[in-house]
Amino acid sequence: MSYALAGKRVWVAGHNGMVGSGLVRRLEKENCTVLTADRDRLDLRDAAAVAAWTRANKPHAVLLAAAKVGGIVANDTYPADFLFDNLAIETAIIHAAHQAGVEKLLFLGSSCIYPKFAPQPITEEALLTGPLEPTNEWYALAKIAGVKLAQAYRRQYGHDFISAMPTNLYGPGDNFNLQASHVIPALMRKAHEAKLAAAPSITIWGSGTPRREFLHVDDCASALVFLLKNYSGDGHINVGYGDDVTIDELAREVMAVVGYAGTLEHDTSKPDGTPRKLMSSAKLTAMGWTPQISLEQGLAGTYAWFTEQEKGALRA
Repeated sequence: MSYALAGKRVWVAGHNGMVGSGLVRRLEKENCTVLTADRDRLDLRDAAAVAAWTRANKPHAVLLAAAKVGGIVANDTYPADFLFDNLAIETAIIHAAHQAGVEKLLFLGSSCIYPKFAPQPITEEALLTGPLEPTNEWYALAKIAGVKLAQAYRRQYGHDFISAMPTNLYGPGDNFNLQASHVIPALMRKAHEAKLAAAPSITIWGSGTPRREFLHVDDCASALVFLLKNYSGDGHINVGYGDDVTIDELAREVMAVVGYAGTLEHDTSKPDGTPRKLMSSAKLTAMGWTPQISLEQGLAGTYAWFTEQEKGALRA
């Protein structure tokens, strides 16, 4: 059931994002043509425009990595935007792929689709078995709808549309804006700025005890291309690293990578979020894929990328 990418036109929707840019890098190793559409040329929320672009550019395959993303603060502040924009993007692209006869589509979900208190490690079967984490339920609901939409088009029309659920991702191209970033870039920026200011400490949200799993974006891109080529099934597939750390352990590792020697403080008035989120990637592992980038290697590379961007901004 393998799908050959040689000679194919592959649309990476969301190519400027962290995952999308990782996919573009990974697809350079394949003998295929990568299609992209910049935001100023195509509003992915505009169903008519997306359908017209898809008809005109005739992709054979679509990697749907486009999404409105953010951390706890952004999700809590802009719930309507997170729900509407993500629903609009996925419905426009999946329906356009259906209309244009796209051969294969991979929808990229998120581990936040799973219940807050799902048994650990979280298997694919945990979907819709309990209430979501309230701090990001709007984004999670949109992603669940995308999974089910791809599944529905597969069942009703026989399209080879699949879904993958990555764990928490990080790496080059991540968002380091403290108002919208996820945990690793937020910690990295805090530690970096504290080092420059010779600040005695940095403060993180919550108790530091929740456990999280992190996967480098280049490993994620490798897994997604692997699934595009080797998987054709009704159910979504988890994409994880296979191990987790506490937020405290993560913060101290980030501080070490940055070279910040201050102390770590906790603001326990802020929420912890889900107590633990470790995904089971047993199905993906059984297919023959495993991650290659350790957390230590990945954090070091991410910090090098971040500091280079900072230098570039100063030079500009």
